[in-house]
Amino acid sequence: MNIYVGNLATQATEDDVRELFEAHGQIASVVVIKDKFTGESRGFGFVEMPAKAEALAAMESLNGHDLMGKKIVLNEARPRKDNRRGGGSGGGGGRQGGGRRRFF
Repeated sequence: MNIYVGNLATQATEDDVRELFEAHGQIASVVVIKDKFTGESRGFGFVEMPAKAEALAAMESLNGHDLMGKKIVLNEARPRKDNRRGGGSGGGGGRQGGGRRRFF
């Protein structure tokens, strides 16, 4: 089960998050999302736990837990939506051509 971890302190590392969750079961992966330009944490991440029962118990136990001065928020992660926009012709709102309409 993939768990969304929100309201992370910017100094929280993947190791900090892993250490917190390890007490509740096996961890498959931990990712803290970082800004691609600055490399600084964006304040959220994901923990993947293979056993759903362990993941649910961890969420119940740790939701609102203080980690480095901030209360973390835990939810089951939703599948990512692909919001990237591809290239193309730009779409112009349906009106083709320019100028004014003329009625004769």
